[in-house]
Amino acid sequence: MTGRRTGRALLAGGLLLGTLLASGCGVRPSPVITGRSAVSGPAQGVRLYLVAQGELVLVLRRPTVDDTPSEALARLAAGPQQDERSQGLTSEVPTGFTAVVEVTPTTVGSGDLTVRMTGTARALSPTAIDQVICTAVDAAAQAGRVGSLAPVTIVGSDGAQPARRCPAR
Repeated sequence: MTGRRTGRALLAGGLLLGTLLASGCGVRPSPVITGRSAVSGPAQGVRLYLVAQGELVLVLRRPTVDDTPSEALARLAAGPQQDERSQGLTSEVPTGFTAVVEVTPTTVGSGDLTVRMTGTARALSPTAIDQVICTAVDAAAQAGRVGSLAPVTIVGSDGAQPARRCPAR
């Protein structure tokens, strides 16, 4: 009988000791810490689409005074910056690619985009076409000129690519 009492006493003492150790872990209660409200809305900056492992990747660049869709395409044609290259980002848009973006109104609050480029439109790779389409439509949407799902037609000296929407949506 004393063996059972001793076992129960040891078990009860072990449970009590475990409870005390768990509750006294050194963390003291503190008052609620409040902060500012969460950031909301789209991230600001020039939105370019670069390539990582064959997939489009959205990159934000610092805004400038002239953040037009045509300027966004000029920044895209300049290629990835050093820090972007070190992260493995590339571009299939040819260096020196120049284009002007035009908005053709279709209905109130929307429109189609036309990217008129120097050079041949059909020489662009499918990935380069996607980069141009997504960068142009994002820049025009940020400027409030079209909706983010607007179709884009790329026109060059050799004709036009069919109108398409950004596949990264």
